[in-house]
Amino acid sequence: MKYDIIVVGGGHAGCEACLASARLGNKTLLVTGNIKNIADMPCNPSIGGPAKGIIVREIDALGGEMANNIDHSCLQVKMLNTKKGPAVRALRAQGDKITYPQEMLKTIQNQENLEIKESIVEDLIVENNKIKGIILETGEKIESESVILTTGTYLKAVILRGDKKTESGPHGEKPSKYLSEKLKEYGFRIQRLKTGTPQRIDKNSIDYTKASLEPGDETLYTFSFDNEPQYKIEDQVPCYLIYTTKETHQIIMDNLEKSSMYGGYVEGVGPRYCPSIEDKVVRFKDKERHQLFLEPESRYYDDIYIQGFSTSMPEEIQDKMVHSLPGLENAKILKYAYAIEYDAIDPLQLKQSLETKVLENLFTAGQINGTSGYEEAAGQGLIAGINASRKIHNQEPLILKRNEAYIGVLIDDLVTKGTKEPYRMLTSRAEYRLLLRHDNADLRLKEYGYQVGLVTEESYQKFQEKKRQIESLTELLKKKKVTPTKENNQYLEEINSTKLLDGITLYDLLKRPEIKVETLKHWIEIKESEEIKEQVEIQAKYEGYIKKANREAEKMLDLEKIKIPEEINYDNIHNLASEARQKLSDIRPTTIAQASRISGVNPADISILMVYLKKEKKI
Repeated sequence: MKYDIIVVGGGHAGCEACLASARLGNKTLLVTGNIKNIADMPCNPSIGGPAKGIIVREIDALGGEMANNIDHSCLQVKMLNTKKGPAVRALRAQGDKITYPQEMLKTIQNQENLEIKESIVEDLIVENNKIKGIILETGEKIESESVILTTGTYLKAVILRGDKKTESGPHGEKPSKYLSEKLKEYGFRIQRLKTGTPQRIDKNSIDYTKASLEPGDETLYTFSFDNEPQYKIEDQVPCYLIYTTKETHQIIMDNLEKSSMYGGYVEGVGPRYCPSIEDKVVRFKDKERHQLFLEPESRYYDDIYIQGFSTSMPEEIQDKMVHSLPGLENAKILKYAYAIEYDAIDPLQLKQSLETKVLENLFTAGQINGTSGYEEAAGQGLIAGINASRKIHNQEPLILKRNEAYIGVLIDDLVTKGTKEPYRMLTSRAEYRLLLRHDNADLRLKEYGYQVGLVTEESYQKFQEKKRQIESLTELLKKKKVTPTKENNQYLEEINSTKLLDGITLYDLLKRPEIKVETLKHWIEIKESEEIKEQVEIQAKYEGYIKKANREAEKMLDLEKIKIPEEINYDNIHNLASEARQKLSDIRPTTIAQASRISGVNPADISILMVYLKKEKKI
């Protein structure tokens, strides 16, 4: 049997990829080792957080599934960084490890054009450097126009605790032993990466009187722009905060050589921004304690996840470490922490569409590309699913720019700069983060989702009405002027705002920090929803900063318009620095803007490249 697109791997990247493919009308096959592990959360049972929460909103705006799924399976929801500016605010939800994968599996099983097959893929069908399908461990061959690899941590996966190594996936499943070797034979550069996860504790064995309560927010939120809240504030499950102790740190230092990482048993490079607890203790010796969160995994069983306490220590040392924590002196460990090593490809061998440069019509997404995190994986999976579909239908790929989406920043960083460690999305990676906010993801990306074909007509019309209301309220505030009357100044004094000396529009008055849209009800009737009012208020208060960011982005976009021919031979460009020549030849940037972001390519090299392109009449 032949398919249009085959997706290999049923994690968060694979789910988005196969759903996008099928929803765009392609006959799609999802191949996964175990159907029960589709959309599994082997590590942190949460979705969102700083930068990551914005990615989830972007996935929703483009027509993906993650936001909708977590809205229907959350245990607790919080808006982070509310006391800071809108650029860093982000939603985080504690997910239910039973409900989340169940709901995603239902969505996949009910999706037209989509089939699921349980098996391990061990090779690809390749003809003239072009993908023609896959070969299963049974030897069965399945043909397709395109293949998307979303293998997660399963490529030659090894679980580590101390000096003990076990060939296994996160839940003891059989790993993919041979596919990464085949990829190497096809010309891919393979790198070894590492991640880890902490212990699971029986919630009934914890003394919560020694922990600080961390409840959910008193405001209802959703990740999806189209959903109403699916939970009740009073039904949210609490989390708790504790800290490591001096005893914890001493146990770790006394047994450091027994750790897989510090004992020399680890080959892969671990995540810098999500380190193991032993790594934290070693790297931050000046800190007397590190915060840990006790987070519920599900309403249906009693496991508590110790967020921030991942380790690769032997089990007997983990017992001592856990029992040194406040409230966990008598804790019952249900599952020990571990590190996991796996193979990934060098993302510099990818195009911005996430198609590989090595094999035509082969796309990759998620941890195989060197990233960490469910959200980063899902964002890539969605783009890979869209672009695999567009490729086989001879359409231009969807490439999100750095000023348009965190997903655009993520992919551009991967394919332009590469990574030697698991890549995690951070707000600091986005130079236009004031433009890439939680609140405006739909205004940035919904049009793309609709044009691509993943956003429904109903959702799109709702979005158009939202835009109309934002414009209408903005226009009203810009037209309505207030004067320095006694009554007006008395009201402003009452709300601790400066008196008026001249007339001012309500829109300009809204720029004052202490003035909210609600405040303006003193002068006009405002019927719009909280969502509309928030958007108008942010646009007014940050108008100057937003305009400045847009001007900077326009300069970058001018360079994005200058295309570099794919066939260019950088050896023919005299005076290029040798490092620049090597990097440009390897990465083969598609625009001058992308070339300028490559590490090792300096402004002088860009000037030389521009002169060459003009001389050769390439631009």
